[in-house]
Amino acid sequence: MEDDKIVGYVTAYLKKRGFTQTEKIFQEEFRHNKTTNSSSSNSLLEPDIANHLLAFSQLESGPARFHDGYSKLRTWTYSSLDLYKHELLRVLYPVFIHCFMDLVAKGHVQEARNFFNTFREDHEMMHLRDLQKLEGVLSPTHLEEMEFAHSLRQSKFNIKICEYSYELLLQHLHSTQSTTILGIINEHINFQVSPGQPSLISDDPEAVTLTGSSQEAANRINQKEIHWGLLEDSLEERLEKAGALLSDSEKGEGETKEGENDETKKRSIEGGKQGGSVKKVKKDKGGSTTGKSAKPEASAVPAAPRVKPELPLPLMPTEVEQSILEDLRNRVQLSNVALPSVSFYTFINTHNSLSCSSISHDGSLIAGGFSDSSLKVWDMAKLGQPTASSLLQDENDTSPNDQMFGQGLGKRQYTLFQGHSGPVYAASFSPVGDFILSSSADATIRLWSTKLNANLVCYKGHNYPVWDVQFSPVGHYFASSSHDRTARIWSMDRIQPLRIMAGHLSDVDCVQWHANCNYIATGSSDKTVRLWDVQSGECVRVFVGHRGMILSLAMSPDGRYMASGDEDGTIMMWDLSSGRCLTPLIGHTSCVWSLAFSSEGSILASGSADSTVKLWDVNTSTKVSRAEEKSGNANRLRSLKTLATKSTPVYSLRFSRRNLLFAAGALAKSG
Repeated sequence: MEDDKIVGYVTAYLKKRGFTQTEKIFQEEFRHNKTTNSSSSNSLLEPDIANHLLAFSQLESGPARFHDGYSKLRTWTYSSLDLYKHELLRVLYPVFIHCFMDLVAKGHVQEARNFFNTFREDHEMMHLRDLQKLEGVLSPTHLEEMEFAHSLRQSKFNIKICEYSYELLLQHLHSTQSTTILGIINEHINFQVSPGQPSLISDDPEAVTLTGSSQEAANRINQKEIHWGLLEDSLEERLEKAGALLSDSEKGEGETKEGENDETKKRSIEGGKQGGSVKKVKKDKGGSTTGKSAKPEASAVPAAPRVKPELPLPLMPTEVEQSILEDLRNRVQLSNVALPSVSFYTFINTHNSLSCSSISHDGSLIAGGFSDSSLKVWDMAKLGQPTASSLLQDENDTSPNDQMFGQGLGKRQYTLFQGHSGPVYAASFSPVGDFILSSSADATIRLWSTKLNANLVCYKGHNYPVWDVQFSPVGHYFASSSHDRTARIWSMDRIQPLRIMAGHLSDVDCVQWHANCNYIATGSSDKTVRLWDVQSGECVRVFVGHRGMILSLAMSPDGRYMASGDEDGTIMMWDLSSGRCLTPLIGHTSCVWSLAFSSEGSILASGSADSTVKLWDVNTSTKVSRAEEKSGNANRLRSLKTLATKSTPVYSLRFSRRNLLFAAGALAKSG
């Protein structure tokens, strides 16, 4: 056999195992020998060498090698010392899926199915969705055509591991001569080896992350400069300047009056909304204590920088501006010792047809989107007599209370908006509350007037169901996200989108505006969150760390932080400027459907399918995480309070400008 063929076999083997450096050296050495030796005396041995290489290659690629290699690694990992086991277990999932995909790629489909079914239980708890997708891979063609599988084969897993665990792993692989598994690890895993003992955090969300084939490109994205500050000449800035001009005595009087106003305001809210609120969880707060406790924390955080808007902003009517300023002046100061009052609205008798809910900025209007394609809006001030019922009623309800509503008032208790031809998946009120947007499975977005009770515009552009729609903080502009893997930015006066953001590998499930309107964030089923520049339409940040699809997003009022919630119940707090996860907030046992920051940003509220609202301390979460980042043993459960409902999954949350927390959900019948 010719020398070139032998070299071909050897280089093919080295390339398959990922030994690129060895391959280069071998080829250089072969070329050098070829030029110096005009003839070879080993021609008789060439067929034997070739046969050995072929036999060894076939032995290495045999289907039994993958099963045996993974089985040995799995047994050894589970029998390791507990101190290192949680780090070594991280290696199993990448090895498992690549063993499966390599078997399929080589045409051993039946062996691949047997391998998959034998070991899938090890990974179902953490990676069920991924396994369900890979279950559909039945041939090498499927492997190439399925985008998820293709991206996995082109990507590498980054795994955090301590130096000693890394040495143990290498010793095991060499002692068992598992060249197949060693090749997979070498080709598809990047180890981030740290000196010393293993991390005490066994569930570190950044311990295993997936990076694309061009890891440099992802790093480049996160190095782009972003301007996360607040808009110049915003209402908050004007209020700060006005407050700075007050003398000390005037400030003292102002604080006293503010405390009185807060109490009066709370009494009026509780009295005026008695007819519409089914459930209110309240915590009394002292006016003077509240103001004093929040101020030292606020002063410790540096003021947010000021930025210019990239979009032309609409003019705000004077009366609206005055109303917002009045709310900001009378805002209740919250802290970890002064928690918000909560007004909870419960939908009953929805017969599992409620798809979404939304609350206006002042809590006066509640919207519900239903699977029968209808949108219904309740006005809390017009909810009827307190003697009738304090619950939100669905029009299909035939309970005595519903009949009482109809007989006593002669009309239904909500405004019905009809126009969609599919389930309504999201609704969003404009900042003033005079408009409401709805998105639907019919791939359209509709703009409705709450004053005229009419549909004004139907926006078409998405090709598939639109999962979420959100008004910008200044109104006029809005963003949408869809099953077509894109997010789009629109303005009320144009029926075509202004920008299309494409880059996610799966559905874009939720969207959220930055406080300065220059960026939007999108959460996707591909387990990543992206931040986009609204002017250029380009991605400026990629946040990786979630283990499930992202269902909710929230931006801090100063624009410094972002919170994201996923289907596993994990919430992550991100620093926008660095793109890093500051701290995971763990406590929910099911999907996190809604997140909301308080007006000054000290409290984060989360609503979940586990029928609870949790309040988190934002200041402590960010500060302690930085201080204890090196030690790695920060207490990441910084939940201030858990507010449980009887059996009502929480669909939506909203902090009013005065820091009253509104929540809404549909009563789930148990049993």
